[in-house]
Amino acid sequence: MRLVFMGTPDFAVPALVSLHDAGHEIVCVYTQPPRPAGRGKALRPSPVQVEAERRGLPVRSPVRVRRDVAEHEAFANLNADAAVVAAYGLLLPKAMLDAPKLGCLNIHASLLPRWRGASPIHAAVLAGDARSGVSIMRMDEGLDTGDVLAEAAVDLSADETAQSLHDRLGPLGAALITQVLSGPLPEAKPQPEEGATYAPKLTRETGHIDWTRDAHTIERQVRGLTPWPGTFTTLEGDVLKIGGVSLVSGAHDASPGTVLDDALLVACGEDALRLERLQRPGRAMMDRATFLHGATLPKGARLGE
Repeated sequence: MRLVFMGTPDFAVPALVSLHDAGHEIVCVYTQPPRPAGRGKALRPSPVQVEAERRGLPVRSPVRVRRDVAEHEAFANLNADAAVVAAYGLLLPKAMLDAPKLGCLNIHASLLPRWRGASPIHAAVLAGDARSGVSIMRMDEGLDTGDVLAEAAVDLSADETAQSLHDRLGPLGAALITQVLSGPLPEAKPQPEEGATYAPKLTRETGHIDWTRDAHTIERQVRGLTPWPGTFTTLEGDVLKIGGVSLVSGAHDASPGTVLDDALLVACGEDALRLERLQRPGRAMMDRATFLHGATLPKGARLGE
């Protein structure tokens, strides 16, 4: 099949690899332009661009496409049977959505209509969902509202993080889109409106820990925002990044954010959390034992102030 592939981050790479290895003709790869990265702020191409160039595939990286008529025409002139979209990062206008013969097929990292939007993987972990998965959707002009051609589900483990779920759903989406395009397309079914939810936009402030919340909610926050944007608290005005915690049930009468012992147990609005991985300013992330070897966080100290 003659395909255009549109994607940017690591999540999209397995799909590009799978479709190319399956023998589909990838006539063009669209991806976000290179971005400054690292201390030197040198321009770094996206993971999809790196893989496309390694395979000798033509790459286009327009800054924007929504109102670029010339880009719409160039896209249409590719004469694709379908476009496969996986975390591309730009909204496609109707002119592009309608150009491929079979439309634009999106690999979305949730079981639609739950968690439409840009951060479905994080949202599933933050909410404590028992299941997640991927949906293959024919795109329309709405926000992840198109008809669904196929789904594949996974169970979430008790220690699931956004990173671990990302690493499972990328290959799962790759296998599913390759299966969908291996023959006649499955029947596309409209999404039910019942159960529709939207994943909120993530910012650095999303990771700010509010110790008045219950320990279960904060524990999911830490897992759901690992590795990005990460979670943090403050200690005497300094930012203390939190990379892992464990739940400790039981009543206490301390104010939320109070350190309850000399082994990094912190009071929450309900129950408590043991800090298992944390990072001081200017240092690397370290486990609890390593942190306590070089620093103290004594009983009675207050976090979040």
